[in-house]
Amino acid sequence: MIRTRFTGLVGTELPIVQAGMSWASSCSALPLTVSGAGGLGVVAAGPMRLPDLARVLDEMASGTDRPWAVNLPLYRAGADEVIDLLLQRPPPVLIASQGGPRRYLDRFHAAGTVCLHVVAGVEHAAKAAAAGVDGLVVVGAEAGGHPPPAMVTTQVLVRAVATAVPEIPLVASGGVADGAGLAAMIALGADAAQFGTRFLATPESSVHPAYKAAVVGAAVEDTRTVGHGLGLIRTLANDFTARMAELEEQGTDLESRRTAFTASTLRDAALSGDVAGGKVEAGQSAGLVSEILPAAELVARIAEEYRAAVARLDRA
Repeated sequence: MIRTRFTGLVGTELPIVQAGMSWASSCSALPLTVSGAGGLGVVAAGPMRLPDLARVLDEMASGTDRPWAVNLPLYRAGADEVIDLLLQRPPPVLIASQGGPRRYLDRFHAAGTVCLHVVAGVEHAAKAAAAGVDGLVVVGAEAGGHPPPAMVTTQVLVRAVATAVPEIPLVASGGVADGAGLAAMIALGADAAQFGTRFLATPESSVHPAYKAAVVGAAVEDTRTVGHGLGLIRTLANDFTARMAELEEQGTDLESRRTAFTASTLRDAALSGDVAGGKVEAGQSAGLVSEILPAAELVARIAEEYRAAVARLDRA
């Protein structure tokens, strides 16, 4: 076990969180495996229909007696209906994003759920802490999917939030792919790290094999941020990102850029394997991913690498 405030809060053996990733963990296979290995597996409710989510919640509840979580982006269509469903089958942990915690906090606390809230800045972190959340997931600019608009790096942002709200457990997210990264985040004041891109490259991740191959083949400089003014995302460079960059450089009007931006989807890449024209959302840590590993083996390796990194510090 690696004990931190986070493991004490949620009851895991390790301060390792598998990020809730649309399509990749909109299932039970990946989160069940991660939770079974001692980390916190997270179901991504964002793109899921209610019947599918209900089925996966039942699979999680019957598949493990260890802690697990559901990630809910509060901006998704039908978020209130999702909240109602989750309250019928309360998960041990809820990770909410893209909205205010007062919308859900009291009801989930009454159901016995630990509530973590995703933030991308010091001000929002302080407000969420004041609202009474149990912990924070702090997302830096290196992250895949939706990085913070201010593009502050994880290293700086985690340190700033840890200084501003030292009383609350933090999960660092963005640019972390191994145990050395976990050790670095804990040294900065976090109590755990969230791994997204790294868990894409596992057999249990339910994205298309072409998506996984694209992540494994990427270098650290192979991601792009596109969609300025439309909802910034970080994805692997491909035909879609080249087109968006061209439109932005040409000063194309917002609605024309919106048309191009929405014509490409994460679903195209994740489920259909369109890694040229789809949104291949991944973080800069893709360049640190060189192989596909079973999720349980990956959790064990991260813990081993963490211990090795701490031992190196002790010898320094």
